[in-house]
Amino acid sequence: MHELALTCSIVEVAEDAAAGRPVARVTLVIGRLSGVMLDAIRFCFDEVARGTVLDGALLDIEEPAGRARCNACGAEFAMPDLLTPCACGSCDVTLFQGEELSIRSIELREAA
Repeated sequence: MHELALTCSIVEVAEDAAAGRPVARVTLVIGRLSGVMLDAIRFCFDEVARGTVLDGALLDIEEPAGRARCNACGAEFAMPDLLTPCACGSCDVTLFQGEELSIRSIELREAA
């Protein structure tokens, strides 16, 4: 399950960025064509965050849809899966959205 390793990396990066301050929320961007199982990330997050500055933090995940540009005709179009051809029939496309996997933001808790 590579989602567990991804979640461990996400928590580690967020923990480093927080520099010991408690985290309230982490917002991720995980594209629909990234191959990452969002439910598995959500499941793993609370367990991996337990005992860290992210313990109890909310996890928000933005899921951008796939978008591509046809290299034959130049059209931009929605790409619901990696096998979707352009309306012109060409499969020679460049994917420019939908494979993201990044931390968009880390929100810290107010100091008590």
